[in-house]
Amino acid sequence: MITGFILRALEGKIIIAIAILLGIAVLVPALNLLTSPDSFFHIPTYAMALMGKYLCYALLALALDLVWGYCGILSLGHGAFFALGGYAMGMYLMRQIGSRGVYGNPLLPDFMVFLNWKELPWFWHGMNYFPFAMLMVLVVPGLLAFVFGWFAFRSRVNGVYLSIITQAMTYALLLAFFRNDMGFGGNNGLTDYKEILGFNVQADGTRAVLFALSAIMLSLCLLFASAITRSKFGKVLVGVRDAESRVRFLGYRVENIKLFTFVVSAMMAGIAGALFVPQVGIINPGEFAPANSIEVVVWTAVGGRGTLIGPIIGAILVNVGKSYFTGAFPELWLFALGGLFIGVTLFMPKGIVGSVQAYLARRKDFRQAADRDAAANDTKPQATPVAAE
Repeated sequence: MITGFILRALEGKIIIAIAILLGIAVLVPALNLLTSPDSFFHIPTYAMALMGKYLCYALLALALDLVWGYCGILSLGHGAFFALGGYAMGMYLMRQIGSRGVYGNPLLPDFMVFLNWKELPWFWHGMNYFPFAMLMVLVVPGLLAFVFGWFAFRSRVNGVYLSIITQAMTYALLLAFFRNDMGFGGNNGLTDYKEILGFNVQADGTRAVLFALSAIMLSLCLLFASAITRSKFGKVLVGVRDAESRVRFLGYRVENIKLFTFVVSAMMAGIAGALFVPQVGIINPGEFAPANSIEVVVWTAVGGRGTLIGPIIGAILVNVGKSYFTGAFPELWLFALGGLFIGVTLFMPKGIVGSVQAYLARRKDFRQAADRDAAANDTKPQATPVAAE
Protein backbone atom coordinates (compact mmCIF):
# COMPACT_ATOMS: atom_id res chain seq x y z
CA MET A 1 0.00 0.00 0.00
CA ILE A 2 2.75 2.45 0.98
CA THR A 3 4.82 1.37 -2.04
CA GLY A 4 1.91 2.03 -4.38
CA PHE A 5 1.32 5.41 -2.73
CA ILE A 6 4.94 6.38 -3.37
CA LEU A 7 5.07 4.99 -6.91
CA ARG A 8 2.07 7.11 -7.90
CA ALA A 9 4.12 10.19 -7.01
CA LEU A 10 7.03 9.33 -9.28
CA GLU A 11 6.15 11.05 -12.51
CA GLY A 12 8.89 12.34 -14.77
CA LYS A 13 9.15 15.94 -13.61
CA ILE A 14 8.96 14.97 -9.92
CA ILE A 15 11.79 12.45 -10.36
CA ILE A 16 13.93 15.08 -12.05
CA ALA A 17 13.20 17.67 -9.35
CA ILE A 18 13.99 15.23 -6.53
CA ALA A 19 17.20 14.14 -8.27
CA ILE A 20 18.29 17.79 -8.59
CA LEU A 21 17.52 18.48 -4.93
CA LEU A 22 19.40 15.40 -3.74
CA GLY A 23 22.32 16.33 -5.98
CA ILE A 24 22.36 19.82 -4.48
CA ALA A 25 22.23 18.29 -0.98
CA VAL A 26 25.53 16.54 -1.72
CA LEU A 27 27.26 18.96 -4.08
CA VAL A 28 26.92 22.26 -2.19
CA PRO A 29 28.22 20.98 1.19
CA ALA A 30 31.04 19.18 -0.63
CA LEU A 31 32.09 22.36 -2.41
CA ASN A 32 32.01 24.18 0.92
CA LEU A 33 33.93 21.65 3.01
CA LEU A 34 36.24 19.95 0.54
CA THR A 35 37.49 22.85 -1.56
CA SER A 36 39.98 25.57 -0.70
CA PRO A 37 38.60 29.06 0.02
CA ASP A 38 40.78 30.28 -2.87
CA SER A 39 39.24 27.80 -5.30
CA PHE A 40 36.88 28.97 -8.02
CA PHE A 41 34.47 26.17 -7.07
CA HIS A 42 34.42 26.99 -3.36
CA ILE A 43 31.04 27.97 -1.92
CA PRO A 44 31.40 30.21 1.18
CA THR A 45 29.56 29.26 4.33
CA TYR A 46 27.43 32.41 4.26
CA ALA A 47 26.32 31.61 0.70
CA MET A 48 25.42 28.05 1.70
CA ALA A 49 23.39 29.34 4.65
CA LEU A 50 21.61 31.77 2.31
CA MET A 51 20.77 28.97 -0.11
CA GLY A 52 19.53 26.90 2.82
CA LYS A 53 17.18 29.73 3.70
CA TYR A 54 15.89 29.73 0.13
CA LEU A 55 15.18 26.00 0.37
CA CYS A 56 13.18 26.57 3.56
CA TYR A 57 11.15 29.23 1.77
CA ALA A 58 10.63 26.81 -1.12
CA LEU A 59 9.23 24.23 1.30
CA LEU A 60 6.88 26.87 2.70
CA ALA A 61 5.69 27.74 -0.81
CA LEU A 62 5.15 24.03 -1.55
CA ALA A 63 3.01 23.77 1.59
CA LEU A 64 0.87 26.68 0.44
CA ASP A 65 0.52 25.21 -3.06
CA LEU A 66 -0.98 22.06 -1.59
CA VAL A 67 -3.94 23.97 -0.13
CA TRP A 68 -4.21 26.82 -2.66
CA GLY A 69 -3.23 25.17 -5.91
CA TYR A 70 -5.09 21.90 -5.37
CA CYS A 71 -7.79 22.64 -2.79
CA GLY A 72 -8.59 26.25 -3.64
CA ILE A 73 -7.91 27.58 -0.12
CA LEU A 74 -6.06 30.89 -0.39
CA SER A 75 -4.38 31.04 3.01
CA LEU A 76 -2.84 34.35 4.00
CA GLY A 77 -1.69 32.91 7.31
CA HIS A 78 0.86 30.26 6.43
CA GLY A 79 3.57 32.49 7.86
CA ALA A 80 2.06 31.72 11.27
CA PHE A 81 2.62 27.97 10.89
CA PHE A 82 6.14 28.65 9.64
CA ALA A 83 6.87 30.86 12.67
CA LEU A 84 5.40 28.38 15.16
CA GLY A 85 7.65 25.63 13.83
CA GLY A 86 10.54 28.07 14.08
CA TYR A 87 9.70 28.94 17.69
CA ALA A 88 9.57 25.25 18.62
CA MET A 89 13.07 24.80 17.23
CA GLY A 90 14.21 28.08 18.83
CA MET A 91 13.00 26.93 22.24
CA TYR A 92 15.03 23.74 21.92
CA LEU A 93 18.13 25.70 20.90
CA MET A 94 17.66 28.13 23.81
CA ARG A 95 17.48 25.25 26.28
CA GLN A 96 20.79 23.96 24.93
CA ILE A 97 22.59 27.17 25.97
CA GLY A 98 22.37 26.29 29.68
CA SER A 99 24.82 28.15 31.90
CA ARG A 100 26.71 29.58 28.90
CA GLY A 101 24.28 32.49 28.68
CA VAL A 102 25.09 36.05 29.70
CA TYR A 103 23.57 35.57 33.16
CA GLY A 104 24.86 32.02 33.62
CA ASN A 105 21.50 30.57 34.68
CA PRO A 106 21.50 26.84 33.86
CA LEU A 107 17.71 26.64 33.56
CA LEU A 108 16.28 30.01 32.50
CA PRO A 109 17.13 31.68 29.16
CA ASP A 110 18.73 35.10 29.41
CA PHE A 111 15.59 37.05 28.53
CA MET A 112 13.69 35.37 31.37
CA VAL A 113 16.43 36.26 33.86
CA PHE A 114 16.38 39.84 32.58
CA LEU A 115 12.59 39.99 33.05
CA ASN A 116 12.86 38.55 36.60
CA TRP A 117 11.15 35.25 35.82
CA LYS A 118 11.56 32.91 38.79
CA GLU A 119 10.82 29.60 37.14
CA LEU A 120 10.55 28.08 33.69
CA PRO A 121 7.02 28.28 32.22
CA TRP A 122 5.20 24.96 31.87
CA PHE A 123 5.20 25.07 28.07
CA TRP A 124 9.01 25.19 28.05
CA HIS A 125 9.32 21.86 29.87
CA GLY A 126 10.50 19.04 27.64
CA MET A 127 11.89 21.40 25.02
CA ASN A 128 15.44 20.46 26.00
CA TYR A 129 14.84 17.03 24.44
CA PHE A 130 15.32 16.97 20.69
CA PRO A 131 12.66 14.31 19.86
CA PHE A 132 10.04 16.15 21.92
CA ALA A 133 10.94 19.48 20.33
CA MET A 134 10.69 17.99 16.82
CA LEU A 135 7.32 16.53 17.74
CA MET A 136 6.19 20.01 18.75
CA VAL A 137 7.38 21.33 15.37
CA LEU A 138 4.62 19.19 13.86
CA VAL A 139 2.03 19.22 16.63
CA VAL A 140 1.81 22.95 17.37
CA PRO A 141 1.21 24.17 13.77
CA GLY A 142 -0.94 21.11 13.06
CA LEU A 143 -3.06 21.66 16.16
CA LEU A 144 -3.60 25.34 15.36
CA ALA A 145 -4.56 24.44 11.78
CA PHE A 146 -6.93 21.74 13.04
CA VAL A 147 -8.73 24.01 15.50
CA PHE A 148 -8.93 26.88 13.01
CA GLY A 149 -10.03 24.65 10.15
CA TRP A 150 -12.56 22.76 12.27
CA PHE A 151 -14.58 25.90 12.90
CA ALA A 152 -13.92 27.65 9.57
CA PHE A 153 -14.66 24.76 7.22
CA ARG A 154 -17.70 23.53 9.12
CA SER A 155 -19.06 27.06 9.02
CA ARG A 156 -18.49 26.92 5.25
CA VAL A 157 -16.34 30.03 5.23
CA ASN A 158 -14.84 30.28 1.75
CA GLY A 159 -13.09 32.59 -0.64
CA VAL A 160 -11.91 36.01 0.38
CA TYR A 161 -13.58 35.71 3.80
CA LEU A 162 -11.42 32.71 4.69
CA SER A 163 -8.31 34.53 3.44
CA ILE A 164 -9.08 37.54 5.64
CA ILE A 165 -9.64 35.32 8.67
CA THR A 166 -6.31 33.54 8.18
CA GLN A 167 -4.56 36.90 7.96
CA ALA A 168 -6.34 38.08 11.11
CA MET A 169 -5.16 34.93 12.89
CA THR A 170 -1.57 35.68 11.87
CA TYR A 171 -1.79 39.28 13.02
CA ALA A 172 -3.27 38.22 16.37
CA LEU A 173 -0.33 35.88 16.93
CA LEU A 174 2.05 38.69 15.96
CA LEU A 175 0.62 40.92 18.69
CA ALA A 176 0.61 38.11 21.23
CA PHE A 177 4.23 37.10 20.68
CA PHE A 178 5.37 40.70 20.94
CA ARG A 179 4.32 40.68 24.61
CA ASN A 180 7.14 39.99 27.07
CA ASP A 181 4.85 38.12 29.43
CA MET A 182 4.13 35.46 26.79
CA GLY A 183 7.46 33.84 27.58
CA PHE A 184 8.89 33.85 24.06
CA GLY A 185 11.36 36.71 24.26
CA GLY A 186 9.04 39.54 23.24
CA ASN A 187 10.10 41.67 20.31
CA ASN A 188 13.69 40.39 20.51
CA GLY A 189 12.61 36.80 20.03
CA LEU A 190 14.97 33.86 20.56
CA THR A 191 18.60 34.08 19.47
CA ASP A 192 22.25 33.58 20.50
CA TYR A 193 22.12 29.83 19.88
CA LYS A 194 25.15 27.77 20.81
CA GLU A 195 24.67 24.19 19.66
CA ILE A 196 22.29 21.62 18.24
CA LEU A 197 22.58 17.96 19.27
CA GLY A 198 25.95 18.80 20.79
CA PHE A 199 27.36 20.40 17.63
CA ASN A 200 28.29 24.06 17.31
CA VAL A 201 25.59 25.83 15.32
CA GLN A 202 28.13 28.21 13.76
CA ALA A 203 30.52 25.47 12.62
CA ASP A 204 30.87 24.93 8.87
CA GLY A 205 30.14 21.23 9.22
CA THR A 206 26.92 21.86 11.14
CA ARG A 207 25.74 24.40 8.59
CA ALA A 208 26.54 21.96 5.78
CA VAL A 209 24.41 19.28 7.45
CA LEU A 210 21.55 21.75 7.98
CA PHE A 211 21.68 22.71 4.31
CA ALA A 212 21.64 19.06 3.25
CA LEU A 213 18.72 18.34 5.58
CA SER A 214 16.80 21.28 4.08
CA ALA A 215 17.26 19.91 0.55
CA ILE A 216 16.42 16.35 1.61
CA MET A 217 13.32 17.41 3.55
CA LEU A 218 12.15 19.51 0.60
CA SER A 219 12.51 16.50 -1.71
CA LEU A 220 10.63 14.24 0.74
CA CYS A 221 7.79 16.73 1.12
CA LEU A 222 7.65 17.14 -2.66
CA LEU A 223 7.37 13.37 -3.01
CA PHE A 224 4.65 13.23 -0.35
CA ALA A 225 2.69 16.12 -1.88
CA SER A 226 2.94 14.55 -5.33
CA ALA A 227 1.67 11.24 -3.97
CA ILE A 228 -1.33 13.01 -2.42
CA THR A 229 -2.22 15.02 -5.51
CA ARG A 230 -1.87 12.05 -7.89
CA SER A 231 -4.01 9.74 -5.77
CA LYS A 232 -7.78 9.40 -5.80
CA PHE A 233 -7.86 11.81 -2.89
CA GLY A 234 -5.98 14.31 -5.05
CA LYS A 235 -8.66 14.09 -7.74
CA VAL A 236 -11.27 14.87 -5.11
CA LEU A 237 -9.12 17.81 -3.98
CA VAL A 238 -9.17 19.27 -7.48
CA GLY A 239 -12.92 18.69 -7.56
CA VAL A 240 -13.31 20.67 -4.34
CA ARG A 241 -11.25 23.46 -5.87
CA ASP A 242 -13.20 23.61 -9.13
CA ALA A 243 -16.74 22.64 -8.09
CA GLU A 244 -17.15 22.33 -4.33
CA SER A 245 -20.95 22.13 -4.35
CA ARG A 246 -20.92 19.31 -6.90
CA VAL A 247 -18.42 17.32 -4.82
CA ARG A 248 -20.59 17.88 -1.76
CA PHE A 249 -23.69 16.64 -3.61
CA LEU A 250 -21.79 13.49 -4.59
CA GLY A 251 -21.62 12.60 -0.91
CA TYR A 252 -18.12 13.67 0.07
CA ARG A 253 -17.51 15.44 3.37
CA VAL A 254 -15.82 18.48 1.89
CA GLU A 255 -15.00 19.99 5.28
CA ASN A 256 -13.01 16.88 6.25
CA ILE A 257 -11.10 16.94 2.97
CA LYS A 258 -10.20 20.59 3.46
CA LEU A 259 -9.29 20.03 7.11
CA PHE A 260 -6.92 17.16 6.36
CA THR A 261 -5.16 19.08 3.59
CA PHE A 262 -4.91 22.23 5.71
CA VAL A 263 -3.36 20.36 8.64
CA VAL A 264 -0.83 18.53 6.45
CA SER A 265 0.13 21.82 4.80
CA ALA A 266 0.56 23.51 8.20
CA MET A 267 2.87 20.71 9.37
CA MET A 268 4.99 21.10 6.25
CA ALA A 269 5.22 24.84 6.93
CA GLY A 270 6.28 24.08 10.52
CA ILE A 271 9.10 21.84 9.25
CA ALA A 272 10.26 24.68 7.01
CA GLY A 273 10.33 27.05 9.98
CA ALA A 274 12.26 24.57 12.12
CA LEU A 275 14.96 24.20 9.46
CA PHE A 276 15.04 27.96 8.91
CA VAL A 277 15.84 29.01 12.48
CA PRO A 278 19.25 27.36 13.10
CA GLN A 279 20.51 28.53 9.70
CA VAL A 280 19.41 32.14 10.21
CA GLY A 281 20.19 32.27 13.92
CA ILE A 282 17.07 34.03 15.19
CA ILE A 283 13.30 33.79 15.38
CA ASN A 284 11.17 36.77 16.42
CA PRO A 285 7.54 37.91 16.11
CA GLY A 286 8.34 39.60 12.81
CA GLU A 287 7.94 36.20 11.15
CA PHE A 288 4.22 36.42 11.94
CA ALA A 289 3.87 39.63 9.93
CA PRO A 290 0.98 39.37 7.42
CA ALA A 291 3.27 40.73 4.71
CA ASN A 292 5.37 37.56 4.99
CA SER A 293 2.36 35.36 4.28
CA ILE A 294 1.43 37.54 1.32
CA GLU A 295 4.96 37.13 -0.04
CA VAL A 296 4.50 33.35 0.04
CA VAL A 297 1.43 33.79 -2.16
CA VAL A 298 3.53 35.83 -4.59
CA TRP A 299 6.20 33.10 -4.75
CA THR A 300 3.55 30.47 -5.47
CA ALA A 301 1.81 32.58 -8.10
CA VAL A 302 5.07 33.45 -9.86
CA GLY A 303 6.19 29.83 -10.04
CA GLY A 304 2.76 28.50 -10.93
CA ARG A 305 0.21 27.26 -8.44
CA GLY A 306 -1.14 23.76 -8.81
CA THR A 307 2.18 22.48 -10.19
CA LEU A 308 4.15 21.63 -6.99
CA ILE A 309 7.47 22.36 -8.71
CA GLY A 310 6.42 25.88 -9.70
CA PRO A 311 6.23 27.27 -6.14
CA ILE A 312 9.71 25.88 -5.42
CA ILE A 313 11.12 27.68 -8.45
CA GLY A 314 9.14 30.83 -7.69
CA ALA A 315 10.31 30.98 -4.07
CA ILE A 316 13.96 30.60 -5.03
CA LEU A 317 13.83 33.07 -7.94
CA VAL A 318 11.95 35.77 -6.04
CA ASN A 319 14.19 35.51 -2.98
CA VAL A 320 17.35 35.59 -5.07
CA GLY A 321 15.99 38.75 -6.67
CA LYS A 322 15.10 40.11 -3.25
CA SER A 323 18.63 39.52 -1.97
CA TYR A 324 20.02 41.40 -4.96
CA PHE A 325 17.57 44.29 -5.11
CA THR A 326 17.51 44.96 -1.37
CA GLY A 327 21.28 45.44 -1.57
CA ALA A 328 21.52 47.29 -4.87
CA PHE A 329 18.21 49.19 -4.90
CA PRO A 330 16.70 48.90 -1.40
CA GLU A 331 14.13 51.64 -1.98
CA LEU A 332 12.80 49.96 -5.14
CA TRP A 333 12.42 46.37 -3.92
CA LEU A 334 8.77 46.58 -2.82
CA PHE A 335 7.84 48.27 -6.10
CA ALA A 336 9.63 45.51 -8.01
CA LEU A 337 7.82 42.84 -5.99
CA GLY A 338 4.43 44.46 -6.57
CA GLY A 339 5.17 44.92 -10.27
CA LEU A 340 6.23 41.30 -10.56
CA PHE A 341 2.98 40.09 -9.00
CA ILE A 342 0.85 42.33 -11.21
CA GLY A 343 2.79 41.34 -14.32
CA VAL A 344 2.45 37.63 -13.61
CA THR A 345 -1.26 38.01 -12.87
CA LEU A 346 -1.91 39.86 -16.13
CA PHE A 347 0.45 38.15 -18.57
CA MET A 348 1.30 34.78 -16.98
CA PRO A 349 -1.73 33.81 -14.86
CA LYS A 350 -0.50 30.21 -14.69
CA GLY A 351 2.96 31.24 -13.50
CA ILE A 352 6.29 30.22 -14.97
CA VAL A 353 5.86 26.44 -14.84
CA GLY A 354 2.16 26.57 -15.68
CA SER A 355 2.80 28.72 -18.74
CA VAL A 356 5.59 26.40 -19.93
CA GLN A 357 3.33 23.38 -19.45
CA ALA A 358 0.51 25.08 -21.37
CA TYR A 359 2.89 25.94 -24.23
CA LEU A 360 4.21 22.38 -24.42
CA ALA A 361 0.66 21.01 -24.35
CA ARG A 362 -0.39 23.29 -27.25
CA ARG A 363 2.73 22.30 -29.17
CA LYS A 364 1.97 18.62 -28.61
CA ASP A 365 -1.63 19.06 -29.75
CA PHE A 366 -0.44 20.90 -32.86
CA ARG A 367 1.98 18.11 -33.73
CA GLN A 368 -0.66 15.44 -33.18
CA ALA A 369 -3.10 17.34 -35.39
CA ALA A 370 -0.42 17.67 -38.08
CA ASP A 371 0.34 13.94 -37.87
CA ARG A 372 -3.36 13.10 -38.22
CA ASP A 373 -3.67 15.33 -41.27
CA ALA A 374 -0.58 13.76 -42.81
CA ALA A 375 -1.90 10.27 -42.14
CA ALA A 376 -5.27 11.17 -43.66
CA ASN A 377 -3.61 12.50 -46.80
CA ASP A 378 -1.49 9.34 -47.13
CA THR A 379 -4.53 7.05 -46.93
CA LYS A 380 -6.70 9.05 -49.35
CA PRO A 381 -7.07 7.10 -52.68
CA GLN A 382 -5.20 8.65 -55.58
CA ALA A 383 -6.98 9.42 -58.85
CA THR A 384 -6.10 7.03 -61.72
CA PRO A 385 -4.61 8.90 -64.66
CA VAL A 386 -6.59 8.59 -67.94
CA ALA A 387 -4.60 7.55 -70.98
CA ALA A 388 -4.73 9.93 -73.94
CA GLU A 389 -6.51 8.57 -77.04
